[in-house]
Amino acid sequence: MVRSDARENRARILTAAREALAVDGSTSLNQIAQRAGVGPGTLYRNFPTRESLVLAVYQDEVARITGTVTGLLERMPPLEALRDWTVELVEAMRRKHGLGDALGPGAHQAISEHSYGPVVAAITELLDAGKEDGSIRADADPRDFLQLTGALWRAAAGPEDRAPQMLALILDGLRTYR
Repeated sequence: MVRSDARENRARILTAAREALAVDGSTSLNQIAQRAGVGPGTLYRNFPTRESLVLAVYQDEVARITGTVTGLLERMPPLEALRDWTVELVEAMRRKHGLGDALGPGAHQAISEHSYGPVVAAITELLDAGKEDGSIRADADPRDFLQLTGALWRAAAGPEDRAPQMLALILDGLRTYR
């Protein structure tokens, strides 16, 4: 069993790493430790390499995002839940792009392998809810949806951000018309 202070230290390190690496992918591990309020030894006990820390940040983010699906579906209709969830996913992917500077090619592959299944499962849950209530086409495929949303996070952020309009087009394509 992990002590509560060890869990808290790990959580603080992950939070500090997420924030620091999103701003500057070359932030040192010592700077992250300082930002988290822990010593370098504590950081290295939890994350022996830079890549292990960045991978943990990604996994934590994927778990957080995929964990919101059920709550969204409890509060809103499936298409609306899918839209809100996808906006959050796009924001996370944009942050992930900033973190990418901190990784080598092997770690990029590992991230894709670790996150693909949970993300597709979350999309499946959202699409299935819409199929069940008749608001989403029966032939909607979660893998296709994920592929299409890849274009959203690549759209330029800021005043010229086309992602909201692009997402509206994608969702219109999923909608059933009765």
